[in-house]
Amino acid sequence: MASSVELNCWGGDWGLPSVHAECLVVMAYARFSHAPLKVNIVDHSWNAPRGSVPLLISDDTVISQPAKILNFLRKEKYNADFELSAKEGADTLAYIALLEEKLHPAVLYTFWVEADNYYNVTKPWFASRIPFPLNWYLPRKMSREALNRILLTKGGPPLYTITEVEAQIYRDAKECLNLLSHRLGTSPFFFGNMPTTLDAFVFGFLAPLYKAPFPKVLLQDHLKQLPNLCRFCDDILTCYFRVNLSDG
Repeated sequence: MASSVELNCWGGDWGLPSVHAECLVVMAYARFSHAPLKVNIVDHSWNAPRGSVPLLISDDTVISQPAKILNFLRKEKYNADFELSAKEGADTLAYIALLEEKLHPAVLYTFWVEADNYYNVTKPWFASRIPFPLNWYLPRKMSREALNRILLTKGGPPLYTITEVEAQIYRDAKECLNLLSHRLGTSPFFFGNMPTTLDAFVFGFLAPLYKAPFPKVLLQDHLKQLPNLCRFCDDILTCYFRVNLSDG
């Protein structure tokens, strides 16, 4: 790997190393694969090259999006999936596609669109970490981008209103959580005793949903009724990020 590889990401709270799902995906994979990343906590993504986080910077290479960052790390010989069979590799791709389609929209909605959560948790958290005057503008921009991302995949016929979209998002997310819980069973990770790419993606999407102090907890309550998924998140925080859960 290049002499200096840095990861720009949003910071942590609520017992999490980052409150941002996609940043958590990359941070977890780096811990699983022992990739020596220098993590830079950014106040806002506005000044980050090409404008988004997580963002990996290696010499003249700048990479955004978790899947592309993980591919870069694998090419640099930091591979958390080297023991997986071809079938398990195919299952990984299928489950990640499921997460992106069924769960990620619900995470975005819960944080950035649901009004009680946005005004009481998400907006104050991000605004407090963004310099004036961008703290007036950037959270609203991120909220609009989240809604547009949701509507791009969920807003077509027959779902025309945001209420209909919300109901479908939560149905899909609960179904996805149930499938993940069934797939994990009593195993520590999704493919046995060692964490892989799939574990990084599941952890990244679940942990903020699990830990954020939301006033509206519809999806969070459903997650907390699946104790193996909660244990999965807690174990990764304890073992790979050295979080003392008794202090959280």
